[in-house]
Amino acid sequence: MPGKFFDEWQLGERITHQPSRTVTETDNLLFSAMTHNMQPLHLDAEAAKASEFGQILVNSTFTFSLAVGLSIADTTVGTLVANLGFDKVVTPKPTFIGDTLTCHSEVVEMRESKSRPSQGIVVFKHELTNQRGETALSMLRTVLLKKREG
Repeated sequence: MPGKFFDEWQLGERITHQPSRTVTETDNLLFSAMTHNMQPLHLDAEAAKASEFGQILVNSTFTFSLAVGLSIADTTVGTLVANLGFDKVVTPKPTFIGDTLTCHSEVVEMRESKSRPSQGIVVFKHELTNQRGETALSMLRTVLLKKREG
């Protein structure tokens, strides 16, 4: 499904994105290695086992990136001019290997662009929930979108 143009969104509109995604050990290992994040809690099973969590924690920047990735097909594919910012990123519950994450999005702010009349600004609140219904991550993503031509 292609993303929506600025003028197709409504304030308060909500979407639950599909598919959901089950996080694997490979996801966590490769993402941590690619980003040079060598935090033992992400990579060392024994160090993680000795932590208060008792198991490997999935790299939270992977979780953040997954939220964006899971959301874009329904929100911004083909209509995005630019991501303008990411704000209020919080991870209230850790993500573990084997968790299945679902992304939910809500339009929390909209405004016309003053400097670009053919575009508008939308602020999405993205939330990832795990299979237990817990919020693993929430954030605000501000985007500049094209308006529908015609």
